[in-house]
Amino acid sequence: MSMLIAFYICLTLFLSIFAGTDGYFEQVVRQCRFTSKDLHGIEFIDSYVFNQAEYIRFNSTVGKFVGYTEHGVKNAEAFNSDASLLAQEQGELERYCKTNAAIDYSAILDKTAEPHVRLSSVTPPSGRHPAMLMCSAYDFYPKPIRVTWLRDGQEVKSDVTSTEELANGDWYYQIHSNLEYTPKSGEKISCMVEHISLTEPMMYHWDPSLPESERNKIAIGASGLVLGAILALAGLIYYKKKSSGVL
Repeated sequence: MSMLIAFYICLTLFLSIFAGTDGYFEQVVRQCRFTSKDLHGIEFIDSYVFNQAEYIRFNSTVGKFVGYTEHGVKNAEAFNSDASLLAQEQGELERYCKTNAAIDYSAILDKTAEPHVRLSSVTPPSGRHPAMLMCSAYDFYPKPIRVTWLRDGQEVKSDVTSTEELANGDWYYQIHSNLEYTPKSGEKISCMVEHISLTEPMMYHWDPSLPESERNKIAIGASGLVLGAILALAGLIYYKKKSSGVL
């Protein structure tokens, strides 16, 4: 490491520790920029920033330092005249960026988590449709996901509202999509979820029949009504017979 780079690192640490929020702040920002797994077009960028204003930068694609202020231009000229410093900066693309990119892909970017999907009926807002369905996908990673509605196999684009991908705060995301509609006899409504963690799009079909728990509640309630009616009838018969002196 050259004395010049060491000086800037020490200056950054010193000002970071002793400068208040309203003081002066010097920082060096080092970036590896790549957009594909084959690392085509990968760049190493070394930026020098003072009070949020970048004044000098090294870009591996350009191959030299470029100044953005009068002070930055003077420093760029000095840095570019130092062959060992330029060689060191140019070597960071192979030494740091490409080495760590493979680690980042395997440890972070290649990791996926399948969404947990729930399809439910919700109360619609006041509008022209009496029913609304919600398709919710939870705990998926990475962020990009596509949720669409199908009605008898055809994609529905109207009367659909969706949230953005919402961060849970634990690296996972959730999303909610609503479909307002007017029910028709015999139709089939589905929610289709597409995500990188899935080998193929997943279909979730809406069953308008009541779930088992709701059916059990209705059955228990109906049984109670029948039993109550039988007991009431038996009491009435007993009362009539007692009143007539039969008993």
